[in-house]
Amino acid sequence: MTVSLPPAIFLMGPTASGKTTLAVELLERFPLEIISVDSVLVYRGMDIGTAKPDAGLLTRAPHRLIDIRDPAEAYSAAEFREDALAEMADITAAGRIPLLVGGTFLYFRALEAGLSDMPAADPAVRARLETEAQQLGWEALHARLASIDPQAAQRIHANDPQRIQRALEVHALSGRTISDFHQQQADSLPYRVLKLGLIPDDRAVLHEQIRQRFAQMLTAGLVDEVRALFERGDLTAELPAMRAVGYRQVWACLAGNSGYDEMVEQAIVATRQYAKRQLTWLRSEAGLESYPAGKPQTLECIRNRLENWLAE
Repeated sequence: MTVSLPPAIFLMGPTASGKTTLAVELLERFPLEIISVDSVLVYRGMDIGTAKPDAGLLTRAPHRLIDIRDPAEAYSAAEFREDALAEMADITAAGRIPLLVGGTFLYFRALEAGLSDMPAADPAVRARLETEAQQLGWEALHARLASIDPQAAQRIHANDPQRIQRALEVHALSGRTISDFHQQQADSLPYRVLKLGLIPDDRAVLHEQIRQRFAQMLTAGLVDEVRALFERGDLTAELPAMRAVGYRQVWACLAGNSGYDEMVEQAIVATRQYAKRQLTWLRSEAGLESYPAGKPQTLECIRNRLENWLAE
């Protein structure tokens, strides 16, 4: 006798593609509960720059795995997988369906494919790599990664210091490449998964949406939000939370390393680059069903797809 797996839905897309709006609309028709898949929404006090749903929306459509860490704390893909599986089990036990929504695709991949037994973070190794990056630049460390692990270097952008550092750290601690660990057999996800992707069909429109959204964040008080974090005294620019796009640029401005106008343009450019990496990742995602972001017909198309899929 074959035991059928419970359903789960992944809703993936780049920043500013309308994932949250669509997810909330889907809740009106289906017995879904949202789990956030976002490496920055986990942090308390980081609301404006993350476009975190406001209290009214969260009352209407609660999101799990939001505001679960202080910005001084790290949060890994392994921790996310453990937390997400617990939330999914809770939702399924209540007779509802987990809807995982976000743009942190490393978390989606960790959840679906599992994680091999990679070495834990080592503060001493990280500090050494940070020092080398300050002396040589992250491009040089990316080149080093390319010589050690060409597959990882191709996957990791040269402007992604956090992942460059982690890949070099894993090699330094284990003598094995991070790609080797990724290729190890991992636990499969005990759910029947439908993967939906929101893909903007006009890059120029997405870029303008990113510019407008950052302007709205500034109007809403983003600089004051980052200033409150800056003035805490226990946070640094090297923490994962403060490396987030937008926060990193405002932090540098507050530290006197850039002017306001320069900060604005740097943040917009960095967000566009991040969206480009997200789109590259999405295009390589196996089994993804893509829909045009921001189009009126997309909601109805996805609703119909869900009804058919759930009836299978």
